[in-house]
Amino acid sequence: MRELTTIGFDADDTLWQNEQFFRMTEERFVALLGEHGEAAEISGRLLEAEKRNLGFYGFGIKGFVLSMIETAIEITRGQVPAAVIGEILAAGREMAAHPVETLPHVHETLVALSSDYRLVLITKGDLFDQERKLAQSGLGDFFHAVEIVSDKKPETYGRIFSRHGDGAGQAMMVGNSLKSDILPALEAGSWAVHVPHHLTWALERAEEPVGHGRYHAIPDLGPLRGLIEQLVR
Repeated sequence: MRELTTIGFDADDTLWQNEQFFRMTEERFVALLGEHGEAAEISGRLLEAEKRNLGFYGFGIKGFVLSMIETAIEITRGQVPAAVIGEILAAGREMAAHPVETLPHVHETLVALSSDYRLVLITKGDLFDQERKLAQSGLGDFFHAVEIVSDKKPETYGRIFSRHGDGAGQAMMVGNSLKSDILPALEAGSWAVHVPHHLTWALERAEEPVGHGRYHAIPDLGPLRGLIEQLVR
């Protein structure tokens, strides 16, 4: 049996742009509340609200919008105008309607790998929004399976790679988040390839596992096929 049979791919900021739209919306939100505090304070309060709410709303646009509304209420001590709430809701709808922008080398990499490996999309986020982005991306046909999960832990990868492959030991996870895509996949026993994005949400940052025998980093998806060929030959 071959050493590598299944490759998991993260979606947001690995296959297509995502974080930049959250940053743009946050800037708009901070401007809306500018008379109530400094930009850094408002952003910090928003991050704290997001952290508190992950267990209730999960990852994605809906949770982000609810956290912005909660932060606006807190910062204005309950006096936030209805018009500001309306602006926040409109910003969320714009995020959900934004066209998908795939990242460099995505299409050709999936074309090259899909005939030799089982490809599995493994992503966090809102089910409706992630399904929309996958459909708009035109990449769905490359994947043997799609798993939209509430969180990414070692047992998540163990379960998915057993269900859609030959177990975590013969699988690889590719993604931009050290915290969600790399560290738990390594703990599950998989290979892990970090493809960094220039924007990283504060809650997805972690220490790079330098020296781990199954960890690799590449600047974008272009070198992935060559790396895999080196590993399995």
